Amino acid sequence: GDLPTMHNIIDAAVEAKISAIIACDVAAMQYAFSRGMEVHLSTQLNISNVEALKFYAQFADVVVLARELNLDQVAEISRQIELQDIRGPKGELVQIEMFCHGALCVSISGKCYMSLHEMNASANRGACMQVCRRAYSVKDIETGSDIELTVDNQYILSPKDLKTIHFINKMIDAGVTVFKIEGRARGPEYVYTVAQCYRQAIDAYLQGEFSKDNDEAISAKIAAWDERLARVFNRGFWNGYYLGQRLGEWSHRYGSSATTRKVRIGKGTNYFSRLGVAEFQLESFDLKVGDEILVTGPTTGVIEAIVSEIRLDDKSVEMAKKGDRISIPLPQKVRASDSLYKIVKVEAE
Repeated sequence: GDLPTMHNIIDAAVEAKISAIIACDVAAMQYAFSRGMEVHLSTQLNISNVEALKFYAQFADVVVLARELNLDQVAEISRQIELQDIRGPKGELVQIEMFCHGALCVSISGKCYMSLHEMNASANRGACMQVCRRAYSVKDIETGSDIELTVDNQYILSPKDLKTIHFINKMIDAGVTVFKIEGRARGPEYVYTVAQCYRQAIDAYLQGEFSKDNDEAISAKIAAWDERLARVFNRGFWNGYYLGQRLGEWSHRYGSSATTRKVRIGKGTNYFSRLGVAEFQLESFDLKVGDEILVTGPTTGVIEAIVSEIRLDDKSVEMAKKGDRISIPLPQKVRASDSLYKIVKVEAE
């Protein structure tokens, strides 16, 4: 059954010194609690009022509220936490965690069974096959007619991605103290870019840069963050329900709407730390001075750079081709078998 598997997963998390687990099942919460593992209440619990929060506070110090709440409702729950002195197992006031960026499920608070029904892969166990992202037609089967209904978008089950960086100040003011970025199955450059942008935005708020007296400067920063976020995987963006919007917004294409894409062109072969130079083997496509590159690896993480120089056989060249072994100045260490990508612009449809 599922219980032994759940026990093994939590035991492994404890041994690995994971800081917390996200759970919506009471059995998982209780076992995690017995092992001394901190619990964050999942948005799948659909906690949307303070009475539900008071019940679950016995298990958790952090709650991910229902994604369908607006910021006025979040602020009221935050106010009631302080007013009613609602505390978690640590004896501290329960913290509010909310999604700030990333993909949104078509179902209420992520409780979806489409993937399980269609592909026998349970989204509620982290195995979603993204069936909702496909294009669909709508037919009236009650009358027995095969006539398709006219809809202006085939992707009627695929929500746009959430983005809140332009009103992160309002989320903090509403009492949100933990921000959750959705990034399942995303590449390292997505994690790197999104986490860095939101870290910078939160720091800007803490330094008072979101004040009315600083409109022009913070608007410029928001525009720069928006441009960076648009470059990595996304399905288009909307504000979620936070600002009072009642209906969702839907993507208009399959896959990413990012303004750039990465193309794997080679791998790392050596790094000369004294020179600050990385060596790569080009396995496909060409590379030119001025190209934007991305290097990723399990230890290296993410390196972004503009190619300032290419050396081939100890000679400086403007372009290298498939099969060439080249060196490029890079201050960060590159490891053998790190992947080398070229970033290319995506033409607008």
